[in-house]
Amino acid sequence: MPALRPFTDVSTVRPTDDGFAAEVDPEWAVADKPNGGYLLALLGRAAVASVGHEHVITSSAHFLHSPDAGPVEIETVVLRKGRSADHVRATMRQDGQACVEAVLMVGRLADGAPAHWDRGAPPRPAGDRDEGVRVPGTSPTGVPVPVMEQVDLRLDPATLGFAAGRPSGSGELRGWLSFLDDAPFDPVSLLYAVDAFPPATFEIEPTGLVPTLEMTVYVRALPAPGPLTILHRAQTVAAQRVDEATFVWDSTGRLVAQATQLAGIRLG
Repeated sequence: MPALRPFTDVSTVRPTDDGFAAEVDPEWAVADKPNGGYLLALLGRAAVASVGHEHVITSSAHFLHSPDAGPVEIETVVLRKGRSADHVRATMRQDGQACVEAVLMVGRLADGAPAHWDRGAPPRPAGDRDEGVRVPGTSPTGVPVPVMEQVDLRLDPATLGFAAGRPSGSGELRGWLSFLDDAPFDPVSLLYAVDAFPPATFEIEPTGLVPTLEMTVYVRALPAPGPLTILHRAQTVAAQRVDEATFVWDSTGRLVAQATQLAGIRLG
């Protein structure tokens, strides 16, 4: 069992003369590739530190090149300053090569504000977290997933056909996520949460890595303490790409984040 590397520690950024410096942790990875949501959270920390507002509200990111574990630089450019929100471009580089570029909107989220209307969103999945099956540090195809040793991610047994070699064909995963140190989620760590699940395509047929190419995230509310409930769906697989939609609810049942992403995939 590797040493626990709390998210608050591995997502720290440090101001420099040219922007920010960070260290990509090798344990927050799938195989030897850092988790995309984790990388986006590093950009989120830098964006918040660049402006006067404190919460990431939206992010649109392109994943250009996967960095190795180790030092990275983050450059931020304030595109617009506003009374209620600022817009920031953040670029992660390693050895001079651009790895991730995102435009983020940073503002202030209300605490506990109810949704005015939410019938367009899917219902929060039912189920008992205590009956969830924790995802291990190795995928069904034998790929090491060290990030799963850093979080408590449990899947609804009804969506675990792929683990027994019998995917249901639904392209949907449901389950629960928490940090092993019980740290509460905040708007930046929600950027990781929307990308925490295994590929929803596992419930279609097994594949190798499904790398994220682009991801758009909306943070809708400040999450209450406690485990998150997550619904992760593949929508269309075509031309060796898949788009996936993710919805995240806090422990009170409030929708706190949602995301769509386009990922590369090879299916038969």
